[in-house]
Amino acid sequence: MESCLEAQRGGADRVELCCALNTGGLTPSAALVASARELLQIPLFVLIRPREGDFMYSAREIRLMVDEIRRMTDLGADGLVCGALTESREADHGVMSQLVRAAGRLPVTFHRAFDLITNRAEAVDVLADSGCTRVLTSGGASAVGDGLEVIRDTIALAGNRLTVIAGGGLQATDVRPLYDSGVREFHLSGRMPVRSIHISHLYSMDYYRTSHVLVSDVVNALRQITAPDGH
Repeated sequence: MESCLEAQRGGADRVELCCALNTGGLTPSAALVASARELLQIPLFVLIRPREGDFMYSAREIRLMVDEIRRMTDLGADGLVCGALTESREADHGVMSQLVRAAGRLPVTFHRAFDLITNRAEAVDVLADSGCTRVLTSGGASAVGDGLEVIRDTIALAGNRLTVIAGGGLQATDVRPLYDSGVREFHLSGRMPVRSIHISHLYSMDYYRTSHVLVSDVVNALRQITAPDGH
């Protein structure tokens, strides 16, 4: 909850809410989504991911994802974020179509499972056809600044069918080259370590929380680029 408020304070245009970020993110609890919706004045997108690990889901897991989408819609989510792959690491048209239908009027973003896909042109076609509106990618790199060429190519493939969001280790210094590559939406955790006064030999007491300072750095870097153009 504190991370949501820190993101908003830093100037974020929307929040993608998840839990267990150290595993790549999982579906947050209904109580957290309800609290976030009550306290945030910016749009709230919710991650739908039932477990850690790969993105091939059983029929039971898909039913759970559909149920979670409906629950998050009822709680006031403004959009959903999800992804599913086939055994051959292709975007799963059948599953994504099912999830998009469950989302109804809400926009659906395909998350960074996209970075595991080798045939990006085919994946873009599948995602657009299934009804997704956005795709999140680091360009297949561990840090988005190293994936510029792939991101540029993905934007060209997507055309006006999908919005390409750049994310993955995003820093303020990445904003200019990404913007010049055609990126207009930027995604970051903006997280900093929080050191606990408690010490345990069983497990770490420290954790991460979004910092409004890191979010503001990225927002300001973008404003410096766009302000002269009046955009």
